[in-house]
Amino acid sequence: MVMVMLAAVLSGCGEYNKVLKSNDLEYKYAYAKRAFEQKRYAQTYTILTDLVPIFRGTDKAEESLYLLALSYYENKDYLNAGTYFKQYYQRYPRGQYAELARFYTGYGYYLDSPDPQLDQSETLRAMEELQAFIDYFPKSDKVSIAQNAVFEMQDKLVLKELQNATLYYNLGNYMGNNYESAVITAKNAIKSYPYSKYKEELEMLVLRARFKEASESVEEKKTERFRTVIDEYYGFINDFPDSKDRKEADNIYKIANKRVNGN
Repeated sequence: MVMVMLAAVLSGCGEYNKVLKSNDLEYKYAYAKRAFEQKRYAQTYTILTDLVPIFRGTDKAEESLYLLALSYYENKDYLNAGTYFKQYYQRYPRGQYAELARFYTGYGYYLDSPDPQLDQSETLRAMEELQAFIDYFPKSDKVSIAQNAVFEMQDKLVLKELQNATLYYNLGNYMGNNYESAVITAKNAIKSYPYSKYKEELEMLVLRARFKEASESVEEKKTERFRTVIDEYYGFINDFPDSKDRKEADNIYKIANKRVNGN
């Protein structure tokens, strides 16, 4: 059995080398399509990279370009896949594969989206492409997949901002008022993504930062800043009355209220 499989592989490699040297475009294209069906995606896109420019303007132009993009996608090379999918939907905006090309462009970038602590340019590009797909094809059966991916990436962006805000908070008054930076970062994230699953954590971080800022202030600024703490407390409990951090929030309020009102 092993010998049979080895012979088949060698035979396949032999034909592939023959195809690469051939000038018969029909033969090469047929082989590329067969290789795709057999999940030999690298062979597919290697052959099609040469054929696509030649086929432009022919009846094979549209299909060959889409297949080139899809072979990269199936091989998990989402950057090259996105490049060719975009070429496809820009060249054939009403083409047979336009819907799928737009979807796979964004979804490939989504699959390549890095961890929150890294640069999120790819995430933003994925969100832009998937939102465009939703706008162009609102009745597609892939809209829910695209929307869920967008929501997930939004949360990833918010998590990155939460991590940044937490870093500022932990720096405290080291070389400046980092509590204020924590508040600004957290509030900007809430404003940009008001329905994020991290909203409660962001609001609680704002309350903690305001409290620490007030507690560590010079005496003449304490009363005003503790009033701000009280305002943030009411905003937090209105949004999250049953928060797991309610006890901590209530304690912050009691201390702030005592500093402002003396009771």
